[in-house]
Amino acid sequence: MDGFGAAITNAAAYNIYSSPQRSQIINDLFGKDGIGISYIRLTMGGSDFQAVAPYTYNDMPSGGEDFALNFFSIDNDRDFIIPVLKDALAANPTLKIMATPWSAPAWMKNTRSLNGGFLRDECMSVYADYFLRFVQAYASEGITINAITVQNEPLHESQDYPTQHMWWQQQSTFVREHLGPRLSATSTKIIVYDHNWDDTAFTTGILNDQGTRAFVDGSAWHCYGGNHDSPGGVRNQFPDKNIYFTECSGGEWSPDFGNNLVWNTRLLFIGQPRVWAKTVLLWNMALDSNHGPKVGVGGCSDCRGVITVDRTSYQREVEYYLIGHFSKFVPTGSVRIDSSNFGWDDVHTVAFEAPDGAIVAVVLNPSSTNTVNFNLNLSGSTYQYNNLPPKSVVTLKMSP
Repeated sequence: MDGFGAAITNAAAYNIYSSPQRSQIINDLFGKDGIGISYIRLTMGGSDFQAVAPYTYNDMPSGGEDFALNFFSIDNDRDFIIPVLKDALAANPTLKIMATPWSAPAWMKNTRSLNGGFLRDECMSVYADYFLRFVQAYASEGITINAITVQNEPLHESQDYPTQHMWWQQQSTFVREHLGPRLSATSTKIIVYDHNWDDTAFTTGILNDQGTRAFVDGSAWHCYGGNHDSPGGVRNQFPDKNIYFTECSGGEWSPDFGNNLVWNTRLLFIGQPRVWAKTVLLWNMALDSNHGPKVGVGGCSDCRGVITVDRTSYQREVEYYLIGHFSKFVPTGSVRIDSSNFGWDDVHTVAFEAPDGAIVAVVLNPSSTNTVNFNLNLSGSTYQYNNLPPKSVVTLKMSP
């Protein structure tokens, strides 16, 4: 496992940075006394959660172009994103970061807009340079970008916030001929797709190209459509390529703590590692009580963060406790091992062997009414647990 966590969007970083309880928030999220989040997904420029107007790292005046990237700059990220990342890394030095763009700079696109459209073919080379410059600029800040995904939700376009359509054929060409060679001298991994469970053909189309496959570490998946076990089929077809689960958001459409606990644990935190996912990442790390800020963007108007931050206080949401059951006890480098499988309506389990040899198992009782007793078979041993209440999760650690 690489880790468990959520996304640092522009809005999330602002909410954390501007809080008078910033130090406590950082400790609660990333520290040993908190839940020890081990993986962050970072938005590369603007998304649909913004404390300032959306931007990229190479914005140009209308009609302008910059193929030499003379005006490339991450200065906007220095306002509060980079300080929050440095705080997080200070609290957890082994924290990993994946970066994802919602859009290329507008001048590289057919629409000359951040919202919608697609990357012009003649801009593929400079866009690969743009990724490399981003990785290098962050490295100069002491921040390692462990992985990038090529495009957030490449099959989705919106006129309300930064998006970019990218067909699998274009993504394959971009990686094979441009991005892969550019990043080959770095340690940054390239991950494709980064969209819903319902389209496996996008990923398999890319991975069937041997030239592209050589540069690709794996594929990333979201929860907003399709069957939760579909990434496992891709992994079975390409066992040398990794699976990453990278986005799912809670929101006001589902306010019940217990129901959220069951759904997310069953399908995401247990379900995704059982189909080979190396990460389980939720959407915004921190939103305010108005589900934002959302300056100059549309998109989800009632999403919920892992924590809700207001001017003088913050609240830990169900997502905080979900992540904590895993991130606090399953360190980076752990390996999933076989564990008992009881059926959809019975208890759900997933187990890991940590680098120090400890065995960690997480068990969900999805029943709305029944307290359960169960025997858990792990590495040739059987462990008995009694009285797991309805709609509850327990994390068990067996020392080596």
